[in-house]
Amino acid sequence: MDNQLVIYNTLTRTKENFLPINPPFVGMYVCGPTVYSDVHLGNCRTFVSFDLIYRYLLHAGYKVRYVRNITDAGHLEGDRDEGDDKFSKKARLEQLEPMEIVQRYTIGFHDMMRLFNTLPPSIEPTATGHIAEQIEMVKEIIDNGYAYEINGSVYFDVEKYCQQYNYTILTNRQLDDLLANTRDLGGQDEKKGRLDFALWIKAKPEHIMRWPSPWGWGFPGWHIECSAMSSKYLGETFDIHGGGMDLAATHHTNEIAQSQACNHTQPAKFWMHTNMLTVNGVRMSKSAGNGFLPQELFTGDHPLLSRGYSPMTVRFFMLQAHYRSTLDFSNDALEASDKGFKRLMNAIALLDKLKPSTTTDAAIAPIREKCVRAMNDDFNSPVLIAELFEVVRIINSVYDGKSKIDQQNLDELQLLIKDFVYDVLGLKDEQNETNDLEKLMDFIIKMRMDAKNNKDYATSDRIRNGLQELGIQLKDGKEGTTWSKA
Repeated sequence: MDNQLVIYNTLTRTKENFLPINPPFVGMYVCGPTVYSDVHLGNCRTFVSFDLIYRYLLHAGYKVRYVRNITDAGHLEGDRDEGDDKFSKKARLEQLEPMEIVQRYTIGFHDMMRLFNTLPPSIEPTATGHIAEQIEMVKEIIDNGYAYEINGSVYFDVEKYCQQYNYTILTNRQLDDLLANTRDLGGQDEKKGRLDFALWIKAKPEHIMRWPSPWGWGFPGWHIECSAMSSKYLGETFDIHGGGMDLAATHHTNEIAQSQACNHTQPAKFWMHTNMLTVNGVRMSKSAGNGFLPQELFTGDHPLLSRGYSPMTVRFFMLQAHYRSTLDFSNDALEASDKGFKRLMNAIALLDKLKPSTTTDAAIAPIREKCVRAMNDDFNSPVLIAELFEVVRIINSVYDGKSKIDQQNLDELQLLIKDFVYDVLGLKDEQNETNDLEKLMDFIIKMRMDAKNNKDYATSDRIRNGLQELGIQLKDGKEGTTWSKA
């Protein structure tokens, strides 16, 4: 069996053997959310995909430093450095301090990642926490001759950069095509070249988020934060840089340029990108009116959804498509995933009830080999899941008495489930969690009822109020006490 992990590298447009720079250590940087609004489903798909990748690298024995940033400053509405800063605009609309916006949506993002059962990254740096590092990097790029300052703003000189480096190396696009498709801002733009991008932006008088710099008060451009933070925590060159494919053409292209101009080296050996989402075959977007938030997917409160689906069903659905494939949302596809996920979990629930025999009809080692081979082939989760349904067939067959399994293969089967269902795919049995919570609530309600019967109303009220603070509402009625999540 070939145990070599191969990864598709956007930079070379081929699958390559994954050979870390400093094994067994692996450095992985993934572009995180811009926290001025609720995290959208496309972001969730990216973070679930890189959670799978992170989990498998850990499973394979690598010591991974996973860095995923929080963008909380400097992201303008337009990729070409025009429009308002998204945080300042949202803060003005809601009459809040910008960091209140950041705090609210960062908490919401973390809550959503917990629902999807993603592992937290090793480091989660913020743009506002690394202003000094960004300023130092901009100064270095200026000193190396690849940037210029005009009226308190600093711009990257793409034309000068192109004299020595390939600006479009990541996307393989023609520079002439880029120039032809980049609109002129009608003389209002102070940049020298049409493709030049902002490293530091002078703050207008009304701009709230601003910092002192050698060029006056301002704020960083969007792209410089990832270059500064990835090099700080992972070094000038690291193993994997990831994100959604929508970031490749502008954000990641500019990251490469900044790192080359500052450090004279490519920032990452492997560039990995997740594909887009579609709904019934049409690209998901706000403009198409077919986008929905993860919370709407869970509740079913959306015109395009027939009902809601649990977070683990949605995670399972996402992992049934390869991370580089388009993921198409439809009610039929979600229904099929819901049935498949329940079938998998129902079979796993039977594991403890299987009785070993002295002989076996099931060999688990070859299935493990196929699971490893699937994940070593660019993290092919759909093939892995297909192999796990062979395990489901074996479990059901043994449980029904149609086939036998010995103790050794039963032990291997249980370890296979732990390794690939729980550790690698990151799935969990929501039904068991619900049952455990119901048992716990029955116990607490009985305790409260005992307190009331003993006329200990202080304890009774403390239990009710404590649960209310945790978001659980009690309702007393003729039939007894019921509870619900607020």
